[in-house]
Amino acid sequence: MSAEIRKSRDVALLDALDGMPRHHFSGAVWRVTPQGRDPLLAGKSQSRWCNGTFDVLYTSLTRQGALAEIFALYSSQPVFPSKIRSVAHTIEASSGQTLRLVDLAALENLGVRTQNYSEREYGRTQEIADAAYFLGFSGLLVPSARWHGENLVLFTDHIDPEGLRVVASDADPIDWSAWRAERRGTAQE
Repeated sequence: MSAEIRKSRDVALLDALDGMPRHHFSGAVWRVTPQGRDPLLAGKSQSRWCNGTFDVLYTSLTRQGALAEIFALYSSQPVFPSKIRSVAHTIEASSGQTLRLVDLAALENLGVRTQNYSEREYGRTQEIADAAYFLGFSGLLVPSARWHGENLVLFTDHIDPEGLRVVASDADPIDWSAWRAERRGTAQE
């Protein structure tokens, strides 16, 4: 394993997170995926709450939040990917040891530069997620950077497979042009 991937963890961060309560989350969350993809399929990524060394399942506590997150991802491409047909799914999720960091003050206390939270500065948030994963948390409840609300980021290695179940999937793909027109002025930019 390379030194770049397996550098030492911040001991002060580990201590801070280990002293935080572990909450049980149970409820409906939303996720948007390309049509035909299993909505429960997690993956390793270089993203806000993953450094690429463990599987995560990104979900949102609101349907609009899930749409906003994927819209932001698609919008970051040089050309908006018009051929991808995306579908929204409702998932029943249960996470027994969730770390709740539900406001920007909680993140700031852990060293996140919250004035830039909506930017793609992932270094400290990846360190927090890696430390939480290492400590055995099953997920993170965190503010969305793209919508007013919260995201539930699940560490699928730490969740009972019975704790995730798709309860509904939209029959029709998302019309991104219509969604963009509807949301003007209502989302965090």
